[in-house]
Amino acid sequence: MRVWFLSAGLALMCMAQNAAAGTVLIVGDSISAAFGLDTRQGWVSLLEQRLKAEGFDDKVINASISGDTSAGGQARLPALLAAHKPELVILELGGNDGLRGQPPTQLQQNLAAMIDSSRASGAKVLLLGMQLPPNYGRRYTDAFARVYSTLAEEKQVPLVPFFLKDIGGVPGMMQGDGLHPSVAAQGKLLENVWPTLKPLL
Repeated sequence: MRVWFLSAGLALMCMAQNAAAGTVLIVGDSISAAFGLDTRQGWVSLLEQRLKAEGFDDKVINASISGDTSAGGQARLPALLAAHKPELVILELGGNDGLRGQPPTQLQQNLAAMIDSSRASGAKVLLLGMQLPPNYGRRYTDAFARVYSTLAEEKQVPLVPFFLKDIGGVPGMMQGDGLHPSVAAQGKLLENVWPTLKPLL
């Protein structure tokens, strides 16, 4: 009888763990796609390892595409939500919008639409903020950076203010092109995200 109770208890625990397990969907660009690296070295792969190490059963779907813009992400998102039914959506987009000089207002509209559609599907949202180098001019870089803080306040979504904090411009942290984080930076990318991400799991 005692063995039966133990077996039943273990089964219930497993069922509870499986019920708690969810899907994390990452919609990003080359930074999350680990451009120039083996994807196993990227911060998303490190996130999967961290989740396992800390006892989380969440599945990670990396739907990031190098070169993608907020408009591209918005266009792809409905199918991704329908296919994966995530509990959490991480939005890491905007860098390519800025590098192409696209209007910050358009970036804000696209990200706002992605936040709304993610929430409508029942998912939480985490927004990863980006900043541009100063050579784009202060007026534009300030307007670009404000997009993320404005959305976080208006939509009440958790925000990592600057995903590349302590990486951009730091020797050894960027690849030769000066645009993409190196292998050495991937752990720092995860550390920049983890404190805000963990409470959402």
